[in-house]
This record gives sequence, structure tokens and C-alpha cells, in this order.
Amino acid sequence: MCNQRVYHSSFVNTEGILHACGCPLLPLKSHIRGPAPTAEPDKVDIIDEAITFFRANVFFRKFDVKSSADKLLIYLTLYVNMALKRVENCRTEAEGTKAIITLGLEIFPIPGEPGFPLGGLFTPPLSQEEGELLRSYLKQLREETSGRLMERAYHRNGKQNKWWVAFSKRRFLNLAFS
Repeated sequence: MCNQRVYHSSFVNTEGILHACGCPLLPLKSHIRGPAPTAEPDKVDIIDEAITFFRANVFFRKFDVKSSADKLLIYLTLYVNMALKRVENCRTEAEGTKAIITLGLEIFPIPGEPGFPLGGLFTPPLSQEEGELLRSYLKQLREETSGRLMERAYHRNGKQNKWWVAFSKRRFLNLAFS
């Protein structure tokens, strides 16, 4: 495994994109309301990358950040891991959906608050407005990621996809959301 490299985000150039706490507010293919700009439906967004790279990246204990979008990729990888842990014991899609909705309603920390696992990666907000902007963006990201993840975590017949849920046991960068 020493010769393998983590997958990085393709969103290297974030020039002209609004940032909050050192995090780019990248466009999303989402119907969920929030501050994210709208991405073109036929293009890959950061959530697509996070879910696509999750099963490969989750094996790594180190991640060399090459762009500000990589910070978001790390955050989403941790979130996918946490979401899979929540649905791990939910045998049906209905149970899993309930667990994911509950997760989406939970209050979560942002940089500068206790319990935020990536404190050294993101800067604390300089103002209350910046903090609320990032919280809104992360909430939108989490909700959209949860919906897309459910499509992978469960088969069309409503039964759990063990080839996805088994990755809930892995710890990316030896970190976890509290």
C-alpha cells in the first residue's frame, strides 16, 4: 500500500469561488436549498468525487492536501464514513433513511468549535456571518451527500449493500466525527 496514492479533488482552481474558513463553496448538483452555486447536471461535483473516491481513500492514514478543494474532500470522506456507521445496523432502506434524516437534523460543529475534527485544516470564522455561511454550506453538502449515499448503501430492492456498508468499519486518517 506504500506505493499507492490518495485520490485528490479535480477542483484545483478555486479562483473566483467564494471561500469561508479556508473552504471553497464549490458548485453542487443539488435540489436542496443552500448557499452553494448550482453545478451543471452533467458535470462531476465534489460530492460525486467524495463518494467515488471514498472506498479507496478511506484506507489511508495520511492525506497530502494539494488544493483547498481537498479539504472539502477530506471533510466529506469523514462524513460518508459517519453516515455509513449510522446505517450499518439498519437492514432496510426505510430504517437507513430514518437514520440519515436524523443525522441531517443534528447540530454539528464548524471550525473553531469544540468537536470539529479538522481544526488544523480549516481556519475559524472571522465573523459570525462567515461561520453561518460555512454552516449553511456544510449542511447543504451533508444533506445532498446523504441522499446520494443512500443510493449506494442500499440496493433497489431495499436491502443493504454490504460492499458499501462494510466500509463503515474503516477510519479515514484515524479520525472520526464525535
